[in-house]
Amino acid sequence: MNEALKVLYDREFVKDCTNLDALSDLMDKGPVTFYCGTDPTGPSLHVGHIVPFFAMHHLQQFGHKPLALVGGGTGLIGDPSGKTEMRKILPSEQIAENAKNIEKQLRRVVNFDEVPPEGYGRGRVVNNADWLVDLNYIEFLRDVGKYFSVNRMLTFEGVKQRLERGLSFIEFNYQLLQSYDYWMLYKKYDNRLQIGGADQWGNIVAGIDLIQRMGGPECFGLTFNLIMRSDGKKMGKSEKGAVFLDPQMYSPYDFYQYWRNVADADVIRFMKIFTFMELDEIALYNKPTVNINEAKARLAYEITKIIHGEEEAEKAVSAAKAAFGGSGDTSQMPTVEVELGDGMNVVDLFSLAGLGASKSDIRRTIQGGGASINGEKITDFKFVVEPSLAKDGELILKSGKKNFKRVILK
Repeated sequence: MNEALKVLYDREFVKDCTNLDALSDLMDKGPVTFYCGTDPTGPSLHVGHIVPFFAMHHLQQFGHKPLALVGGGTGLIGDPSGKTEMRKILPSEQIAENAKNIEKQLRRVVNFDEVPPEGYGRGRVVNNADWLVDLNYIEFLRDVGKYFSVNRMLTFEGVKQRLERGLSFIEFNYQLLQSYDYWMLYKKYDNRLQIGGADQWGNIVAGIDLIQRMGGPECFGLTFNLIMRSDGKKMGKSEKGAVFLDPQMYSPYDFYQYWRNVADADVIRFMKIFTFMELDEIALYNKPTVNINEAKARLAYEITKIIHGEEEAEKAVSAAKAAFGGSGDTSQMPTVEVELGDGMNVVDLFSLAGLGASKSDIRRTIQGGGASINGEKITDFKFVVEPSLAKDGELILKSGKKNFKRVILK
């Protein structure tokens, strides 16, 4: 097997390939241009979206040429794959703004410099709005639509699932547009490979088929496992919702803590997929003598450094040390300002700090012994928090084992 492909298999990315032997042979002959797309239907990607782009990073290291397709055109519709209902149609201005944000996030994972590091393939960010927005619909149907069988499209799992709930005509067209993307990228960049999540299999195969029907060569598809946690839940979700890459939507500290608190069974697998650590180094953390918390801390640090930068990763480590009773910097912890007055009920204070889904939830936490202020456990939900409890004008609130908030008194 081609060396670059073997790395993806060894790191547990791959689910299916349309023709593994032929793709391996092609990649052995020289650099291959390949692409992965993402639609800017939101202002930020979340961690579940970036798996293919970590794979893209590894392929680029072997000299292959990545194209990150930001779907400024397809984003106006939205991919129905894996969705239970139609996406909200966004204004074109919002799509364009989202595309800019997402491009910045992808640059954290893949190199898109005009002159890449030695040995790396040249990467590019492309936008399908360049060829989709001004399409003539009649010409598109005549030149492209004629190659698609509705009967075959109905056999794809993503379409079948949506048919049970309702699939709009605009969404049904999505597969034609994504297939056309593959054709355009083949024509413009000699792109021969599309990578993506397992839910993209039908769209990828349709694109390969279109290229061959329009006189092109055999092209390839490589899909990756949809990352599930060991508890069976979808990767990228937390108690606070989706784990976004935008620091304004999900703080670097919370991002770090998300990875710091993954299940023991997930740590090594996530190191392989979500970090750039060498496999030999990862193997050192997979020994019975290694404290699993050390492995979790390393995982959290490495991916926070990739997505938010080394400075923010260091701040998150320092804040975590402070939160858990160490000598770290409390100023890096999630912080809220509160006017305490002469005193405030502890339930109201925790509620203002966002440490609980509701006040009744907070009361249960307090009665169960899961709440503390500056390290002192609070068990009476009628307790009044007075300003005199503050140290240097701040209080450190803890709810449960993992939720902290720094409160600065106004």
